[in-house]
Amino acid sequence: MLIYGHRFIQSDSFYHIPNIDAIQNTPSNSIIYLDFSEDNLEIINHAVSNDVVLALGVSNITEIVYASSLGAAFIVVSKELAKTAQNIANNYLFDAKILVHISDESELEELIILGVDGVVFSNAIIKINS
Repeated sequence: MLIYGHRFIQSDSFYHIPNIDAIQNTPSNSIIYLDFSEDNLEIINHAVSNDVVLALGVSNITEIVYASSLGAAFIVVSKELAKTAQNIANNYLFDAKILVHISDESELEELIILGVDGVVFSNAIIKINS
């Protein structure tokens, strides 16, 4: 299981950006985080075409498939969507890893049992302003 942002485990951070220019304000080889939306398609396409590692936050089943098709390396889902998202990723052999956004380590055990690829704690997501 991948674990991002836990106090015991050193891990990469995710940089939540508002626009393409903000990518320049992140460390090289960063993981860029965006919520999936049609408004963010230009940023998503720019990131993927420039080999920037991309994590997309999604809120439904259709967006899970879009995120994979757009080339996201990580698809971040809610705990409620975790089992379905992981089943879809396994069934369609996604290259992307399914991560569940959590705020407390007490949520880990359930997600381990569900077999999700990983988790990302809130403190692993750093908001970058342009």
